Amino acid sequence: MRFTPTTIAGVVRVEAEPHADERGLFARLHCPEAFAAAGIPFEPVQTSLSRNPTSGTLRGMHFQAAPHAEAKLVRVTRGRVFDVAVDLRPDSPTYRQWTGAELSAENLVGLYIGEGMAHGFLTLEPDTDVVYQIAPAYRPGHDAGVRWNDPAFGIDWPAAPRLISERDASYPDHRG
Repeated sequence: MRFTPTTIAGVVRVEAEPHADERGLFARLHCPEAFAAAGIPFEPVQTSLSRNPTSGTLRGMHFQAAPHAEAKLVRVTRGRVFDVAVDLRPDSPTYRQWTGAELSAENLVGLYIGEGMAHGFLTLEPDTDVVYQIAPAYRPGHDAGVRWNDPAFGIDWPAAPRLISERDASYPDHRG
């Protein structure tokens, strides 16, 4: 695996290094020892799937409020998304800045998103599946979100969403 820091500390691009032969390919997608060697002590305790039949589906911007903040490794197993993390840590030099990456089943790129970040994605193809590995486990009642198009963040989405839940569309602007 190759670990490439983004412009936001705590958000890291994780590229699989596949081994291919006549059968296809094999690639490690997570290894606690490799993550620790890259300075990311991430050992997920939960794995979740988001299945998205419609291209242009927007999910986000979600986070777990402290003291139950989550870190996650996001990968696409089918289709393609534009994946975004926004720094919500008030003491961070990149506070309210965002970073994004295209994740696809083809490119085998994952995005590690540390605690204190809001996360969301826009599907770029129909029938897109997104897998999340999360630590610590989700705690009901502590989930929160901010508006996907909050001008305080200025996220440059590749397209306008065609499908968004009422909850995600009604999140407030970030207060901070």
